[in-house]
Amino acid sequence: MTTPASTGNTVISEELRSFIHLESVPVTYDIECHAVERFAAAIGDPNPLYSDREASEATSHGGLIAPPTFFRSLLPGKYPKTYPEPFAHILDGGSKYRFNEPVRIGDKITVVRKITDLFEKHGRMGTMLFKISEISYTNEAGRLVATQTTTTITYGTGEKDSGVGDN
Repeated sequence: MTTPASTGNTVISEELRSFIHLESVPVTYDIECHAVERFAAAIGDPNPLYSDREASEATSHGGLIAPPTFFRSLLPGKYPKTYPEPFAHILDGGSKYRFNEPVRIGDKITVVRKITDLFEKHGRMGTMLFKISEISYTNEAGRLVATQTTTTITYGTGEKDSGVGDN
């Protein structure tokens, strides 16, 4: 079987490499009480820090906060140019979070994503492209409240249709 590695070819083109360290368009979210309450209910977390103002004010947080996984609902913007996804199939390879401080009701959180690494592996499914991205979550005071490092794995025999987003 001929693979890109065995022929000296790679799916990581110069165009793909141009996305390493390129930041997405920043998107800012107003963190509002009802969105946090709905999110906490959806994940089945009854913690009063997310919905009971009086109880949350009596804690070291001094008020309502969002669950740590609330960040998953804050989507980054698109890249300034279309990401040329080379494969048709996408897998979530996992995420790692670093939390610096809680997100509070009333915060304005700005989300920016950048690809930090691209590499490929070859196996039974053929060539797989691994995309490592870092998503930063910064509050209105300019403090980095959290980062999320994600791994996206793409594979397949056909290219994605043009105009596909930038996962």
